Amino acid sequence: MKTLFKYAAFLVGAFTVSAVENQPPKKVAAIVTEYRHNSHADVIVSRLLQTYTLDEKGESPNLKLVSLYLDQVPKNDTGKRWSKKYGVPIFPTIRGALTLGGEKLSVEGIMLVAEHGDYPKNAFGSTKYPKGRFFSETEKVFRVSGRSVPVFVDKHLSDNWEEAKKCYDTSRELGFPLLAGSSLPLLWRYPATDLKKGTELDEILVTTYHSPDAYGFHALEVLQCLAERRKGGETGVKRVKCLSGDEVWKAVEEGILDKKLLNAAIQRGRHRSGHYGKIPLEKLVRNPFLFHVEYRDGLKANVINLDNAMWEWCAAWREKGEEKIHSTLFWTQENRPYGHFTFLVQGIESTFHSGKAAWPAERTLLTSGMLDFLLRSKANGGKSIQTPGLAISYKSHWDWKKPPPPPKERPWDKQ
Repeated sequence: MKTLFKYAAFLVGAFTVSAVENQPPKKVAAIVTEYRHNSHADVIVSRLLQTYTLDEKGESPNLKLVSLYLDQVPKNDTGKRWSKKYGVPIFPTIRGALTLGGEKLSVEGIMLVAEHGDYPKNAFGSTKYPKGRFFSETEKVFRVSGRSVPVFVDKHLSDNWEEAKKCYDTSRELGFPLLAGSSLPLLWRYPATDLKKGTELDEILVTTYHSPDAYGFHALEVLQCLAERRKGGETGVKRVKCLSGDEVWKAVEEGILDKKLLNAAIQRGRHRSGHYGKIPLEKLVRNPFLFHVEYRDGLKANVINLDNAMWEWCAAWREKGEEKIHSTLFWTQENRPYGHFTFLVQGIESTFHSGKAAWPAERTLLTSGMLDFLLRSKANGGKSIQTPGLAISYKSHWDWKKPPPPPKERPWDKQ
């Protein structure tokens, strides 16, 4: 695991391994919705307690968990157990966790992990995780303390654009590094390929599965980590729409989505239905939806849900003036220890030690907004929505590099 640790620290970029190792561990507070076996709190925060392999046998990040806040405590909670075993106090308030029961900020990094738990859906079908509340309470402590520290927000910044933008704007106002997003951009790709920086893109497509909010967000992060590398950098999104049901297949026939890109992406999949190729795709896929995105520079992108036909994220793209299609599978380790979360935690480690975000916060600001407006379109029958607020321009200096092989799976521990 030593090789994995050093390579992944290089992978996320902004800080050298020796510089991280030669510093004392950063004191971290974790603010989570619920902490149970295989929840995001477990596979992210537990790496600070149980090493990257979640068995106390691997390498550990140079981060020390010093406090916890649990928003909900289900019957299968493990947060209290690990609190007792590892001597990490649980505080009844977010403020308490950030101040360690005192008056002022007393930690050096904050992890906001709001995924899983019993929360309602908003009007457009996205789970209303309390990210806005978590961030607002964090901001209050920063302002009272007169200083701030790096913050990590798991997955999207919020289920709604207004809160997501406020989170980003506050980080810029107060001058603290904001890291957010999915683990998908960081993980294994088969074949190990990336969009060459500075490429002129013609069109790009990503496959997804499961729900449009939770898994659709991952697909948008796959899309954006590729698209942001195109010539000129990111320009922002002009309009979006989300089609559902039969309208998806009509869009395919009408050319809104390139069939050749779709087929190329599907062929990269390893977890396809045995009925694929025997039953028409439109009959095989359950609850199809299509995210259609038009960027301000003219790039066209699609994310298509193929649940029940394929259960993976694959991407395919074509460069301008070329017939050749590039494609790859973004592979996640779907058994414990869920090795792809190691790279996410090491991005957090790099950010907390260096004071520089390991990848651009603008990426996740954009994907958070895209998801919100796409789900609004879906709820309104696929109506196209203009997105002037998503005129977010940035250039990413982040590069993906091929990770070492994944750690040994423990399928018996996937309950």
